[in-house]
Amino acid sequence: MRVALGTDEEHDVVDALAEHLGALGHEVVRVARDDQWPEVGQLVGATVAAGEAERGIACCWTGTGVSIAANKIPGIRCALCFDAETARGARRWNDANVLALSLRWCSHAVASEILDAFLSTDADADTAEAVARLEHKGAPSR
Repeated sequence: MRVALGTDEEHDVVDALAEHLGALGHEVVRVARDDQWPEVGQLVGATVAAGEAERGIACCWTGTGVSIAANKIPGIRCALCFDAETARGARRWNDANVLALSLRWCSHAVASEILDAFLSTDADADTAEAVARLEHKGAPSR
């Protein structure tokens, strides 16, 4: 699988993620290094949305900024995850295609566990209709 990886700062966790992805046989596409978090999130999201990568990982100090930026790209469902179970749920129930990680919070081990869960979980077909409603423009009617 091709995985877009972006970060707003060089960090040993990001290097460990790239190495872990390679060891699992995935192709890592480094799309952003040392850019500001808005560009990182948008570049990772745009790479996935364009089909140049199947999934994306966006990293910043809290993970919040890159997740907000990535979710501005049409077709992107970015989830900020702090544990493997949340990453599994993001894939299973929300068909998340970009993972946001906090460089402040994640150790190498925790980041790898989250990544493994994110990459190995498929979307639940029963939630496809709900996910498709995210593409609707405007607020839902009441």
